[in-house]
Amino acid sequence: MARDLAAEAEYQVTVADASSRSLARFAEVPAISTLQLDTTDLTALANALREQDLVIGAVPGHLGLAMLRAVIENGKDVVDISFSPEDPQQLDDLARQHGVVAAVDCGVAPGCSNLILGYMTTVLERVDKFECYVGGLPAVRTWPYEYKAVFSPIDVIEEYTRPARYRAGGKEVTFPALTELQLMDLPGVGTVEAFNTDGLRTLLSFDIPEMKEKTLRYPGHTERMRMLRHTGFFSEEPIEVPTADGGTARVRPIDFTSRLLFPAWRLAEGEEDLTVMRVIVEGVEDGQPVRHTFDLLDRFDRDTGTTSMARTTGYTCTAVARAVAGGLFRRPGVSPPETVGQEPGCFEFIMQQLTDRGVIYQRTVRRI
Repeated sequence: MARDLAAEAEYQVTVADASSRSLARFAEVPAISTLQLDTTDLTALANALREQDLVIGAVPGHLGLAMLRAVIENGKDVVDISFSPEDPQQLDDLARQHGVVAAVDCGVAPGCSNLILGYMTTVLERVDKFECYVGGLPAVRTWPYEYKAVFSPIDVIEEYTRPARYRAGGKEVTFPALTELQLMDLPGVGTVEAFNTDGLRTLLSFDIPEMKEKTLRYPGHTERMRMLRHTGFFSEEPIEVPTADGGTARVRPIDFTSRLLFPAWRLAEGEEDLTVMRVIVEGVEDGQPVRHTFDLLDRFDRDTGTTSMARTTGYTCTAVARAVAGGLFRRPGVSPPETVGQEPGCFEFIMQQLTDRGVIYQRTVRRI
């Protein structure tokens, strides 16, 4: 995101991060300034924000809401991909009071999936069904997990533990994550498995009778994660374990599991990934039932060494940032991507930005 924006002379980009190692990656980019900053230090954060016009938030989910609140309270427009477990729309009144444009969840899903649905509500006379299937995967499957985490690993585990909210028959229903497993064959990828995760979030505000989102993995991964969860490896309740000196220590299983899983899930240097997504929207258009299908298959960029997940999430976020900075989207308050998609011209602008960077959604329309 920083490199994408810094490539244009009209933007002066500062990257702030708690890790000096992360900041060192920008040493060879003269157009990017760096600042070592712990975003949980609200005083330091406020001082850092003073010189900025627009903020992009990309912190781990559990820090997301506090970061967003601090940015809004300092009166800065913000585009966020942090995906906090809390509902960011609880800050809508605060953002309006400060006259702040806050576009949240601006990644791939949530993000482009929401953008598509928001746009489709302006195209169709009525929307009857929304389905989203999405996953970031290693290009090459490897035992034992058939998976590599191409974004924050702790947020991946939260996907496996947070109950999934859907809508069926016009009613909101809740399922455990990792349930209702189904196999799908997708062009260019092959057979994958889809399972419940809590990705709809703000989309549940739409009055659409059938809505669901499922995460995609290679076959076999889901059952392994269900076994770990069922056995308690993802629990946040401390347990007593023996220590080498004969005593005991209290340890959260999730912390122990994370220390083991994260290195096993890390992409190796040069290892390639892909992002696959299918969004299906059914409804009525010109008085006839119709199905619009949007398919994405994006791969690791070998020329720049950029992961597909960075491309599909990052370029979506910078496209929304350009829409906000350029005045195309100026709605005060906290706006999820579906609200951006409903704004005239925003959907076309963002999709063109993505296409220009090789992130291409293929759209198919069929009467049903």
